[in-house]
Amino acid sequence: MNDASGPHANAPALPPPPRSQFALLAQRRFAPFFATQAIGAFNDNVYRQAIIGLLFFLGVSADDKALYANLAPALFIAPYFLFSAIAGQIAEKLDKDRLIRITTAMEIAIMSLAAVGFFMQNLVVLLVALFCTGVQSTLFGPVKYSILPAVLHSRELTGGNGLVEMGTSIAILLGMIAGGLIFEAGGSNGPWIAAAAVVALAVTGHLVSRAIPPVAAGAPELRVQWNPLPESIAILRLAKRQLAVRNAILGVSWFWFVGTVLTAQLPAYAELHLGGDASLYIAALALFSVGTGLGSLVCEKLSARTVEIGLVPLGAIGISAFLLDLYVQRQGLAPLRVESFAAFLQAPDGWHIAFDLVGIGFSAGVFVVPLFALIQSRTPNAEMARVIAGMNIQNAAFIVLAAVLGLGLQRVLGWSIPQLLLALAIANALVTVWIFTIVPEFLMRFLSWVFVRTLYRLRARGIDHIPDEGPALVVCNHVSYMDALILAASIPRPVRFVMYYRIFNIPVMRWIFRTAKAIPIAGVREDRALMERAFDEIDAALADGEVVGIFPEGALTKDGQIAPFKSGVERILARRPVPVIPMALRGMWASMWSRRSNAAKGGRLDRMRVPRRFRAHVEVVADAPMDGASTDAAMLEAQVRALRGDAA
Repeated sequence: MNDASGPHANAPALPPPPRSQFALLAQRRFAPFFATQAIGAFNDNVYRQAIIGLLFFLGVSADDKALYANLAPALFIAPYFLFSAIAGQIAEKLDKDRLIRITTAMEIAIMSLAAVGFFMQNLVVLLVALFCTGVQSTLFGPVKYSILPAVLHSRELTGGNGLVEMGTSIAILLGMIAGGLIFEAGGSNGPWIAAAAVVALAVTGHLVSRAIPPVAAGAPELRVQWNPLPESIAILRLAKRQLAVRNAILGVSWFWFVGTVLTAQLPAYAELHLGGDASLYIAALALFSVGTGLGSLVCEKLSARTVEIGLVPLGAIGISAFLLDLYVQRQGLAPLRVESFAAFLQAPDGWHIAFDLVGIGFSAGVFVVPLFALIQSRTPNAEMARVIAGMNIQNAAFIVLAAVLGLGLQRVLGWSIPQLLLALAIANALVTVWIFTIVPEFLMRFLSWVFVRTLYRLRARGIDHIPDEGPALVVCNHVSYMDALILAASIPRPVRFVMYYRIFNIPVMRWIFRTAKAIPIAGVREDRALMERAFDEIDAALADGEVVGIFPEGALTKDGQIAPFKSGVERILARRPVPVIPMALRGMWASMWSRRSNAAKGGRLDRMRVPRRFRAHVEVVADAPMDGASTDAAMLEAQVRALRGDAA
């Protein structure tokens, strides 16, 4: 479904999308990449935790441990500021599969250097290798997310990103646990085990990466500019060019801010407020990580396999709510005293705190996965890697800000960890409101999502016929006042709906329609000027490569049957013969938002029909595109009638 002229023109021909995101794990276009990035994340954290284990193994002083604790994160994050701009250009210029193999080969060399550091028990060598892993991660970052739109259908982006985020969170957790056990279980052989482990994992990751199928470069003709400062400014501007993408990137950076503040407090929180040791900290981190993985995975189901940014406010609300509840649980109470995680769960509020940690992670997954999918779906393929690189620079800045701010509030102002959690909950709520005020589309999609998913059990079939890029005209039967919202919830791309101006002006709903850039239209006898403006706006939207949705009957059905299609659709196609996608709504006549045959004249909704049951089953069916140059209203009407069948 990739348009040869669209922003993802270099994407290869793809097989039909599977019904479940988990089926991607058995397909070569996704599985080797998924395994490669998971092994890389696992190895990074094994290495970092093994260095900490070595510090205790060597019995270094508390001052040296503190020096490492402050120096190591800085060494790892610095390359993101220094080299992201160059990395984004390289990821744009080279074939993506080739670049992944290059970065995994780099990892073998870096981990070989790290092995020397473990053998020699030399912290300087280990820190140099840590800086090099930051460089390697900087190069891998842009290709990690820019490869997904090239190998996945648009309807697979949410599920694919969910799998990647789940794999990353679990790999980080397992890597920390495994790295921590190397010196604890290995004893005097710890340095040798650590050296062998990181090299073996690097070799494994490289071998797996060789199974990634060819994926073409986004912009092979691009000339790489090696001066990082002006190029960093350039890619940051590129990332901010589209308003929705800019604010999605801001949302991702805020996700890293919240995650950094929270995870930085977990060790001390586990000790001071939960009464445990390092094992309880790992358990708390595990709860958060598992929650993030679950939230990431559930996004595909919640979004009905579309890029549903309406989930973003849901995740943001959840983050603040669970953070606030976590603050309340231990505020003003004496610390618990427990010997194990099992004992913690049996202590007062133990299960409640565990639920909050899972809830924060779950909400974070629901928050960030649709943002990644939005960035990928709205960014041209030739700019994708550079936009991701710009996002990585901003993410790094937010991570540093979170670390400095968290430390400052505690050390300078004397805030407790619960107070910091309360401030984070409030800040998250304020930032969320600010983002959604700047881009009302996020809030509009959220309200639409809640409205549709609350009232109906929606099933969509044939939606893959909607082209991923380029102009298209969607035509559908008109049954209820909810039709536009239901179609918008089913179609992965933003749709400019043309609707009768009286429906457009319904209170409350009008804000949603205006935010969605719906196009109001009137009959020639009602308002000829409005009608002409509507046709001009439709043509302009199609010229810009947008999807326009119309209901050619011209009014809601009065008896549940499809009325003859009017000639307006032919007028649209005469000016611009774009592909036409016939669609049909099935099951909506039983809706409380449809009109009875004896409804009042003039199109007003005099009384609502009580639905046969709560959350009635509704189906949206689409068929293959029809040629706009050779299609007329009668042909489209016949096709929509056939799609709807007897399921009014």
